Amino acid sequence: MPHDTTHHGQLPKGFDRLFAESRPRAEDFRFDADTAAVFDDMLDRSVPFYAEIQRMIGELAADFAVGGARIYDLGCSTANTFLSIGHRLAPELDVQFIGIDSSEDMLRQAEQKLAGARFPWPYSLRHHDLNAALSIDNAAVALMVLTLQFVRPLNRESLMAGLCRGLNDGGCLLLVEKVLGDAPTFNRLFIGHYHEMKRRRGYSDLEIAQKREALENVLVPYSLEENRRLLRRAGFRHVEVFFKWYNFCGLVATK
Repeated sequence: MPHDTTHHGQLPKGFDRLFAESRPRAEDFRFDADTAAVFDDMLDRSVPFYAEIQRMIGELAADFAVGGARIYDLGCSTANTFLSIGHRLAPELDVQFIGIDSSEDMLRQAEQKLAGARFPWPYSLRHHDLNAALSIDNAAVALMVLTLQFVRPLNRESLMAGLCRGLNDGGCLLLVEKVLGDAPTFNRLFIGHYHEMKRRRGYSDLEIAQKREALENVLVPYSLEENRRLLRRAGFRHVEVFFKWYNFCGLVATK
């Protein structure tokens, strides 16, 4: 359903209208200040069952979190996932949260949100491009929620291998991605139903088309099986699907 407007007929603050006006030419999607300002609304309206995915991630992360270890979120954006996990952890659990994002604008939003929520665990927010080398350590949980699809395919193998090395034995990676179908027919059907969902949530055909064009060279999805193979090559022992909706998938992988 479209979001409600205020009683003055104005759209609420943070309402995603980034692609509402016709653009003379398509520019690649950017995680800049304009995007950060409406990103929570964009996620809520663009990702199917986003609140449920976050709830499931919170539960699974809490299952694997152990005292004295770290929880990493690669592509943490505005820190929604940290807050979701925090709702399900015992306040006395000795864990450290580390959020990493390539967008300083997203990190500013994350800092404001965590400070406003009085997030009780120690945390660190770091600016880093995931296409560059990255190492993590003493990790009980690593998260990539709609992030890996924005990492250049050439760099995904080394990134996943580094994540697996940095996880403690028994730790887990929670990966949520857009995925390709195994056949063109499924891709066409799944994308069509996804666009229908976006229309139900108030996006116009122009917004849908322009955003898809902006993401074309930036978001490069793999199939579910390609993601499974990637994780197994990186050294993960078990890979399980915990969420699937047409062209969206959640995977939990353990070391």
